[in-house]
Amino acid sequence: MPDSFRDTAEKFYLPIAEKISAQLDNFRLEPFFLGVNGCQGSGKSTLSLFLSAYFSENSNISVAVLSLDDFYFSRSERNALSVKISPLLATRGVPGTHDTERLKTTLASLKKSERNIPLPRFDKATDDPCPSETWPVLKTAANLVIMEGWCWGVASQEDSELANPVNQLEAEKDALGVWRNYVNQALRNDYEPLYNLMDYWVMLKAPSFDNVYQWRCEQEHKLKAKIGNNSETRVMSDEQVLAFIQYYQRLTQHGLATLPEKCDIVLGLDANRVITPIKGL
Repeated sequence: MPDSFRDTAEKFYLPIAEKISAQLDNFRLEPFFLGVNGCQGSGKSTLSLFLSAYFSENSNISVAVLSLDDFYFSRSERNALSVKISPLLATRGVPGTHDTERLKTTLASLKKSERNIPLPRFDKATDDPCPSETWPVLKTAANLVIMEGWCWGVASQEDSELANPVNQLEAEKDALGVWRNYVNQALRNDYEPLYNLMDYWVMLKAPSFDNVYQWRCEQEHKLKAKIGNNSETRVMSDEQVLAFIQYYQRLTQHGLATLPEKCDIVLGLDANRVITPIKGL
């Protein structure tokens, strides 16, 4: 692995693993649920995979890693929502564009230590779920469940906070607030109850929303390099990323302002994703 990642892992990821290991001692008869929050490109997937590898290889612990992104509705399902509620719901990202019933069922099965649980996967290149027959299956009961997501853990806003648009997208395409009110209601009714399953929270805190554009562009560049020039894929240009992240702005800023006090560990990131511990380490 690169020296920079090795240094990060030794300084920050290993201490997190050690704290979780101490918690696991109290969860011998049921799985331990870890929630990981971080805006797009913050490194939450890398942290989650590191922890999974660490516990699988060093502790013989069965680990299930779930991403909120893997529970997005299909394009056809989102198109139906766009007709029924708001055209903005055709774009994946915000609460209300995930299959929370499937997520609820999956988390409940993991909580009950069931076996042979299919773990959904979503293909961002095609903007549709992967075929269910290709999903990995967790054959053993999970001891550790890691659930990560860009808005995972973020609470709904007060209705009064929705009155003023936060960007051009909301001002021009959601002038009456139908979309943002629907998103907020979905967050309150369908996501917040699932947060109660989490036993421990880690947040990778960006310095501000401004960094999301740079980090998200990097993700799209890597995805394009991986799959090549395929006309059937939906990899975004930098201009498309700039428009796309406006869908995330409201809740990203809300999360940055409110979530740190609720998390057990908070790692602060600078513009280059260099970590400075803020809380818990």
